[in-house]
Amino acid sequence: MDLEVEAKMQAAEQTDTQMSGSQMILQSLVEEGVDIIFGYPGGAILPTYDEIYKKGIRHILARHEQGAIHAAEGYARVSGKAGVCIVTSGPGATNVVTGIADAMIDSLPLIVISGQVATNVIGTDAFQEADMVGITMPITKHNFQIRDVQEIPTVMKQAFHIATTGRPGPVLIDLPKDVSTNVGTFNYPKHIELPGYQPTVQPNRLQIKKLNAAIKEAKRPVILAGAGVLLSGGSSELATFAKTRNIPVVTTLLGLGSFPESEELSLGMAGMHGLYTANMALHESDLLINIGARFDDRLTGNLDHFAPNATIAHVDVDPAEIGKNIDTDIPIVSDAKRALEILNTSKEENDGFTAWHEHLTSYQKENPLWYEEDGETLKPQKLLELIYEETNGEAIVTTDVGQHQMWTAQYYQFDEPDHWVTSGGLGTMGFGFPAAIGAQFAKPDKAVVAVIGDAGFQMTLQELSILQELNLPVKIVIVNNASLGMVRQWQQLFYEERYSHSLFPIQPDFIKLAEAYNIPGFKVENPDEARDVLKKGLEMDGPVLFDFRVTSLENVYPMIAPGKGHQEMEGVKP
Repeated sequence: MDLEVEAKMQAAEQTDTQMSGSQMILQSLVEEGVDIIFGYPGGAILPTYDEIYKKGIRHILARHEQGAIHAAEGYARVSGKAGVCIVTSGPGATNVVTGIADAMIDSLPLIVISGQVATNVIGTDAFQEADMVGITMPITKHNFQIRDVQEIPTVMKQAFHIATTGRPGPVLIDLPKDVSTNVGTFNYPKHIELPGYQPTVQPNRLQIKKLNAAIKEAKRPVILAGAGVLLSGGSSELATFAKTRNIPVVTTLLGLGSFPESEELSLGMAGMHGLYTANMALHESDLLINIGARFDDRLTGNLDHFAPNATIAHVDVDPAEIGKNIDTDIPIVSDAKRALEILNTSKEENDGFTAWHEHLTSYQKENPLWYEEDGETLKPQKLLELIYEETNGEAIVTTDVGQHQMWTAQYYQFDEPDHWVTSGGLGTMGFGFPAAIGAQFAKPDKAVVAVIGDAGFQMTLQELSILQELNLPVKIVIVNNASLGMVRQWQQLFYEERYSHSLFPIQPDFIKLAEAYNIPGFKVENPDEARDVLKKGLEMDGPVLFDFRVTSLENVYPMIAPGKGHQEMEGVKP
């Protein structure tokens, strides 16, 4: 048959084609350009898994649903595309609730497809039934339960549109088993119109004019760059804006990488464990330009003391965030990249803020990050410096939550966007390792290093099976202080050293664990061996696990204690 004729016949067949619900789900994913799914099968979702088998779309089998959704988050964060996670009903679905909440607060686009019991038994407490629409309503950007097979194409199109536009977020699609087997007509919509959902992505020109005027009048301006810059793809526009206006840049935890930290204008991360200069810049500023950050409590400290003399400008695609925590003088509802593009067309001039820069430079020289080496134990800060040096600062780095997360944020210098993957708002232990797996699939040619605590690793370590099965070259660095490090630090500082269930004197042999999965493992206790072992492992093909035994009672400094302001940081000097 002539190839052109065959192609026309195939195109004709795809118009108003009869398909089962499961076939529609898979074909919708194809239409959206999805090339990888993370998931775990079960009874209610079996028809869809049967179609995955037939369709041949790549599926990564996690060993726990939590691993699947965190991997989807890591994939979404690094690729910029929606991560897709498929699970079964009941416990399979409830096991992804934490990941959904994590993605919601950190604005990650996810499509979560959960199997559900048949429509005729919904509400009867059927086997493995859970009300996922009710459970996830507060933690999704939107959710659907499909009751008619004909709804599937439109629902899938709407789900991807909602998840990836405006402020990104997770969308859940609850799929009853009988709907997945019913047959209907598949006709995938090319465009979608949602009258009730029209996110504002273009800034108001009058507000942009007000911001330009405020910059012209300012003497001590500072830019606060958040995850919104990264999610909008606006890092290069931010660099242009900051350099053209000669304004220093502070980042949030999730904003790391939005502006190169090696640049002279970079003051580093602000917040509870931020750099002294970054926090003092916020405190002493007379114009604070927030681009894509939430003004969350870990950034602001005591609100009564936050930027007391500053005019506040806030650029955010989510209008609900503007004025929510901090009163805003210049509100700009907009996609961060688009707002920066328009700001960069301005011909406004300023005096260069010379005195302000000199003042901040003096802070940087007088109050750098510090730690004290004892020569006997490996300091975690030193370990992070070594990782940065041995990866040339070019790795994609993921973390769990706690002390190791803060040390990584402080000592690994991020110059490129989308190289930093961590759980910010929810603070999810168990996130870092599976997120590294998703990140590696998103960027298979990049080095991916999972920096995780000994406690968090034990929450999702079963995903070592994925590394073993696929020889995925994720490098796992366990920062092992034999404790819940941040919990222990707070107990030391605020609970009179009552270490209630935060110390782990008994641990598994992580090297033997790695061997059980046929993964090379290295245990390091001598600080003099750390660099050589790290270098050797990083140069190896395939996955590697490191167990670095670090100083057990080390604390993260500097620190803003609860109830304090930026000007009241503790541990600024040795």
